[in-house]
Amino acid sequence: MATAKRRRDLTGAHVVITGASSGIGRAAAHAVAAKGGVVFLLARRADELDAVVAEIRANGGQAFGYPCDVTDAESVDTATKAILDQHGHVDMLVNNAGRSIRRAIHRSTDRMHDYERTMAVNYFGALRMTFALLPQMRERGFGHIVNISSAGVQVATPRFSAYLASKAALDKFADVAAAETLSDGVTFTTIHMPLVRTPMIAPSGAQGPAESPEWAADTIVRALIERPKRIDVPLGTLAEYGAIFVPKLRDRIMHRYYRAFPDSPAAKGEVAAETVAEVVATQADSGRQSTIGRAGRNVVRRAARWVPGTHW
Repeated sequence: MATAKRRRDLTGAHVVITGASSGIGRAAAHAVAAKGGVVFLLARRADELDAVVAEIRANGGQAFGYPCDVTDAESVDTATKAILDQHGHVDMLVNNAGRSIRRAIHRSTDRMHDYERTMAVNYFGALRMTFALLPQMRERGFGHIVNISSAGVQVATPRFSAYLASKAALDKFADVAAAETLSDGVTFTTIHMPLVRTPMIAPSGAQGPAESPEWAADTIVRALIERPKRIDVPLGTLAEYGAIFVPKLRDRIMHRYYRAFPDSPAAKGEVAAETVAEVVATQADSGRQSTIGRAGRNVVRRAARWVPGTHW
């Protein structure tokens, strides 16, 4: 795959996407296929996976589904071996499969399993996929791995200690791996995603404006084509600078946020009043803005591209 071609689109690129049956992964699979990529979709739910593959093929794209649980070593080995045996190689990997838990630490002291389950998917699952595909990338002298992290890692968002710790571990692994594999032609991009309207966030309740899965998918496509070191959003960059220059002020601000947005009924062990669909709809409503508001936000985003750390 020529360098010039990689800069324009993903034609012919073999791209593996985990967690591809819904949410960000599903939208990313559609977006990658629309750019000419051959998409290998991995997820636990085979029926939902088949539905996404059928949608992509109906739109003229190339897609193949492989049931896989990233927390299970045998499942990962079986899926990746099948892909390599049937299609020869993998150019790019998107570690998107994830688990999110929003719960205050004082409600988690008897729930160590929350942290273990989150690490199993977000960190160890991503490492299993990376280790399974890295040898053939190094042998071919080319590979790109995109890790879906969270802007919350930079912000240190309260009530997400389990989720953000697992993402922070993956961030640091990618930093070390990128330094070691540079001469092998294998590169990494870490995307610090903002809140995205997907079923995964529904049990936590409404948490403010959120981006659409399609926006997240476009960001992933940009990461695959341009291969920057990181893609951040302005809020995350600002929070990261705040942690360096005014750490105590940052803590006070986040404590106010913590007090303003209490635990959801699900986190308290109560029956949630809203269904998953209702919460996602609420997030969608909160994300809608007036034309003037959207225009202003676009201006801010463009300006933020000049801030170091936003896209580099």
